[in-house]
Amino acid sequence: MRGGISGWARRMIPTRETLVKSRFVRPLAARPELWRYNRRSVPRGIAVGLFVGIFAMVPGVQIVGAALLCVPVRGNVPLAAGATLLSNPATTPMILLAALWLGSFLGLDADLTTFQSLINRNAGLGEWANWLVSSAAPALVLGLLAIAAVSAVIGYIASIVIWRWWTGRRRRLRVNRALGGAQGV
Repeated sequence: MRGGISGWARRMIPTRETLVKSRFVRPLAARPELWRYNRRSVPRGIAVGLFVGIFAMVPGVQIVGAALLCVPVRGNVPLAAGATLLSNPATTPMILLAALWLGSFLGLDADLTTFQSLINRNAGLGEWANWLVSSAAPALVLGLLAIAAVSAVIGYIASIVIWRWWTGRRRRLRVNRALGGAQGV
């Protein structure tokens, strides 16, 4: 299954070379530092992707927003785009509910009883929009901002730790191979 997913990703995700041909994305794609995997750009890309992916919550805007935000922070664009996928149709309701609860906990009124009643009666889009605009929007925005910021910090630190473990492991394997080859002579 892993080969199938990675093969699908290779076919579907545009390469840097194909992006350079587009006149709209050429300035972004022509900067090689945004496409390198190194100890600085990887954590930045992960943090940007998590922050934008959770805070934006609009599927088309997430990847574009993460790519654009990678420019000033010099983050890795492919990893930022991938990290935005944390918020997907399966996780979005949980993230929104947690953001509403956190916004209410931090002092803004989200009227969670109305939220529950809208769920129970299968309210239409208009009713959801009225509720969101009337009382829940400030709590939702504050909750999303807090969750996105904490997720970005956790992602940044976790990617630094994983990067160091990964490069240390590769270095140890390389040294062991070199020593093993020299002992066999």
